[in-house]
Amino acid sequence: MTTPAMTLDEPSFARLAGETLKYLLATIEDALADHLDIDLEGGILTIRLEAGGIYVINKQAPNRQIWLASPVSGAWHFDFREGPGKAGRWVATKGGAKLSELLSRELSAATETAFSLD
Repeated sequence: MTTPAMTLDEPSFARLAGETLKYLLATIEDALADHLDIDLEGGILTIRLEAGGIYVINKQAPNRQIWLASPVSGAWHFDFREGPGKAGRWVATKGGAKLSELLSRELSAATETAFSLD
């Protein structure tokens, strides 16, 4: 059974989404710096793969969501769910994929390096 999306007030959303983007930046940079360029500026996380392709992950405050634009799987919208971890708490509005699992899978394939955000 899936935990329903939480209704977050603006300060809570800003804090949780900001923590998640900083976590993604640090974790991806530490593990995959040899394969990509990653930058967080103005609430927008940009990942440029050496092999080609750009990921853009950003906060959507009006919707209280994190959005992902993937060169592999397209556009995704993620709602916050209670639970452990950082990126694993953001779950796709369609299909229920976790942000952490989706990014881990795609970045592992793109860089040919085993990688996990969990």
